Amino acid sequence: MKNNPDQTTPKNPTIERFYANKLDQLLNPGKVLVIYGPRQVGKTTLVQNYLNSYSGKLFSSSGDDLDLKILLESQKFSRIIPFFQDYDLLFLDEAQRINQIGQSLKILVDQLPHLKIIATGSSSFGLANNIGEPLVGRQNIIRLFPISAIELRQQFGGMKIKQDLENLLVFGSYPEVITSSSFKKKTKYLRQLRDSYLLKDVLELQNIKNSRKIIDLLKLIAFQIGKEVSHQELGVQLGMSKNTVEKYLDLLEKSFILINVRGFSRNLRKEITKSSRYYFYDTGVRNVIIGNLNLASNRDDLPQLWENYLFLERMKRHAYLEKDVSYYFWRTYQQQEIDLVEENKGELNAYEFKWGSKNATAPMTWKKSYPKATFNTINQTNFLEFVS
Repeated sequence: MKNNPDQTTPKNPTIERFYANKLDQLLNPGKVLVIYGPRQVGKTTLVQNYLNSYSGKLFSSSGDDLDLKILLESQKFSRIIPFFQDYDLLFLDEAQRINQIGQSLKILVDQLPHLKIIATGSSSFGLANNIGEPLVGRQNIIRLFPISAIELRQQFGGMKIKQDLENLLVFGSYPEVITSSSFKKKTKYLRQLRDSYLLKDVLELQNIKNSRKIIDLLKLIAFQIGKEVSHQELGVQLGMSKNTVEKYLDLLEKSFILINVRGFSRNLRKEITKSSRYYFYDTGVRNVIIGNLNLASNRDDLPQLWENYLFLERMKRHAYLEKDVSYYFWRTYQQQEIDLVEENKGELNAYEFKWGSKNATAPMTWKKSYPKATFNTINQTNFLEFVS
């Protein structure tokens, strides 16, 4: 397969996002549209493109605006309402930077029922925790990911994804990576993302000083894709307590860097349930963290990258199509295992991921324990429908 990072997409393309033509339907007076997602995936660009054609009276700002921050953090009706009652739409970017933002937005929603509000955030622990309870019944929530296979297929067709597959595994799917025209630009951007943006919310909002330990933790996780992770063993290797490891991993999940998958079980005597596996929100981020952006022909970790890619693309697909699915891995103490188990409305669908064109058979214990469940191998011959 051709492996040329300078040919990933047409020159300087504009990738149309899944929600590009849907924001108007999602915006309702008296509700807040909350857009979550990792840093640099295009949340602000998505909204700004919508606002470019918006004809109503608009106020747009961010959580870094000191005047706005002081005003909203006052929590005083008499101070807040006069400044916003004349607007049809409020856009608040990086809303997690405003303390108790949920209460402030509740005041606006309750007192100005005509007002539409968009709030974006790159850390769920900063935004969701403050918005969740105050805005129960008053919010629509969407997640924006790095570019998905759904978006690439819609714009460029399925064959383009197949041709560019190895580059997607190595460099990932961040918008600027996809649209960069050269290996040098992709590499430079990913290093900038790692050094300047990746841990910004974790370090600032949780007042953590030792970023080196978090990077070291991410490196250890990066080499264990598709394997169970022991928090105790991670702590020993890093010279920190198990509780600290668990705290850091939780923060990395809530800042959209890692995803935790737990073991599936309905038979506790045979099946492993208490351990976790972790995937990265983007394979390019994983690779730049370990300092390996070598082309696919010079790598020995393509099966792990393939597993990460398939899991994330599947999750993106379900999120965008609004499918309520729970994700697990499955393994027994006798070492029988399955990469992904999806549970949806009581139905079980199991998938084994194979790099290349190999097929797998369902473990005998799985077939006996869950005779109504489906089992499929996802490989390079059939992955497109699975992810898009």
